[in-house]
Amino acid sequence: MADLYGSFGRLQLDACTRCRLCADVCPAVDASRDGELSGVYRLAAMKTIGRRENGFFQRLFRSKPPSVEELRAFADTVFRCTLCGNCEAVCPVNIGLKDLWLSLRADLVGKGTYPEPVDGILSNIESSGNVFDEENDERADWVEDLRDAPDDGYLREKAEVIYFAGCVASFFPLAQKIPMDLARIFDASGVDFSLLGEEEWCCGFPLLGAGLQDSLEDLITHNIRAVEAKGAKEVVFACPGCFHMWQTQYPATVKLSHSTQFLLELIEEGRAPLKPLSINVTYHDPCDLGRASHVYEAPRRIIKAIPGITLTEMERNRDNCLCCGGGGNLEMIDPKLSGKIAELKVEQVLETGADMVVTACQQCIRTMTAQIRHRKLDVEVIDITELVRRSMDA
Repeated sequence: MADLYGSFGRLQLDACTRCRLCADVCPAVDASRDGELSGVYRLAAMKTIGRRENGFFQRLFRSKPPSVEELRAFADTVFRCTLCGNCEAVCPVNIGLKDLWLSLRADLVGKGTYPEPVDGILSNIESSGNVFDEENDERADWVEDLRDAPDDGYLREKAEVIYFAGCVASFFPLAQKIPMDLARIFDASGVDFSLLGEEEWCCGFPLLGAGLQDSLEDLITHNIRAVEAKGAKEVVFACPGCFHMWQTQYPATVKLSHSTQFLLELIEEGRAPLKPLSINVTYHDPCDLGRASHVYEAPRRIIKAIPGITLTEMERNRDNCLCCGGGGNLEMIDPKLSGKIAELKVEQVLETGADMVVTACQQCIRTMTAQIRHRKLDVEVIDITELVRRSMDA
C-alpha cells in the first residue's frame, strides 16, 4: 500500500495537476453528479488533512487537526467508490490512485471514522469464513443441483487443479450458474480438478477494499495450506476479485489462472470443441480482470472462437470500460449509487444493439441483471463460462 502522508505519499499528492480527467471517467461521479466523489477532490482533501495533522503546520498556522465529524464526512466520499481504477488508467502523471484509495480507507479505519457496514464485513468473515455469514460447510452445495454430479461432489483428496469458487458464486443463487457450468466444462475436457469446499475461506478481497488489510493474514495462510494439502499445481478462479487478490497479496506458490485464460487453453488444445451459436454479443470487461489484472484478450479470443457469433464492442471497452457498479463494497455502503452506475452500464450495452452481454465476473452478472430485469429489457446477461458451455452443448 502507498505511504499515505510520508514522503512518497506527499510526492504523489503534489503530482496532481488538477486536470480532472479522473472525474470525467469516474462512474460514481457520473451516476451521482457529485464532484466530491472524484479523485481530484479526494486528493485535494487528503493534502489539506495531511497538513492539519502535521505538528509543524499546526504550530505555524495555528490550525487544528480535523475533527471526527469532518473525517466521517470525508469517509463518506472515500468509501462511495467502486475502486474500479479508471481514474488511475487515465491519470496523465501516473499517480498510483488505487493504492492511495486503499491506503486512505485503511487510514480512516485506523482513526475509527468509517461507514458502519465495514464492521459487518469483518464480523461476517471472522465468524463464518465468508462475507455473507453463511454456513461455510455449504460452499459446495451447488454441486447437488448438477445432473450426474459425481459421488465425491468434486471434493477430492488430490488434484492437479483447484477451482477456487469464491463467496458470491458459492452462495448467491444467480451466480451459481458459473461454478456449475465450469464444472461441466472441466468434466467434458478431462480436467483433474477439485473444490476446496468448506476449507475454502474468503480470499480477503472485501477486507482489502474495506481498509482492513491487517485482518488478511489468517485467511491467506489458511487458503494456501488448503491448496497445498491437495497437491495442486494450479488454482483457477472465475471471480476476478479472488484472482487479483491471489496475484497481489498471496505468496507465489502455485500457478494462478483466471477461468478465461484456462478455458482458452482448453479450446486451443482441442479439449473443449465449440459448435456454432448465432448471436450478436457485446463483452463487458470486469474492472478487476481488465484494468487490475490486464486480461483483455483471452475472453475476446474465446468469443471469436465460437462459430456464428458476432462481437460488437461497446464505445468504452478494455482499460476504459465503465464499471458495473458492483466493486469496492459499494453495494454495502450505498446500494442506490451502485444501482445508478449499473443503469449507466446497461445504457452502453443497449447502444451496441447486442442481444447478449457477456462478462467474466459474478458481480457484473448480478448488477447488470438486476437493472435489465427491473427495466424489463430484452437483453441476456451471461458469464463467459455459460457461453462456452452452451457452445459445447449446442
